[in-house]
Amino acid sequence: MLDVLLPTLGNFLAHFMLALVLLIVFKFVYAFITPHDEWALIRNNNLAASIGFAGAILGFALALAGVISNSINLIDFAVWSVIALIAQLTAFAIVRFVFMPQVVSRIEQGEISAGVMLAVTSVAVGLLNAACMTY
Repeated sequence: MLDVLLPTLGNFLAHFMLALVLLIVFKFVYAFITPHDEWALIRNNNLAASIGFAGAILGFALALAGVISNSINLIDFAVWSVIALIAQLTAFAIVRFVFMPQVVSRIEQGEISAGVMLAVTSVAVGLLNAACMTY
């Protein structure tokens, strides 16, 4: 039993630790890319910013889950995770420049509906991303 469990446990730990690192990297990259300061807005109890940011994190985590399920090794996982990160940043850009050009100012003003739409778009893109990352 242990001879089967230990190699699998190592694989789990490697993927899980890399996923956590990538999630942290995503949080900082996303916060850096967006023109509003999510951290400051969230510290000031801006629910719209919190919802939008949470949706982006959840969307990326969903994509990571799909990548983990379908990757053949850690390198494959890392490469497809970068693609997932780019997809999530692109989702924000599409919302900002195409669907809701005022999304940044609306989130800064605390308009919850803007945060919800950003979050839902991020989660939807994460789900689609996860579904597309198959062999």
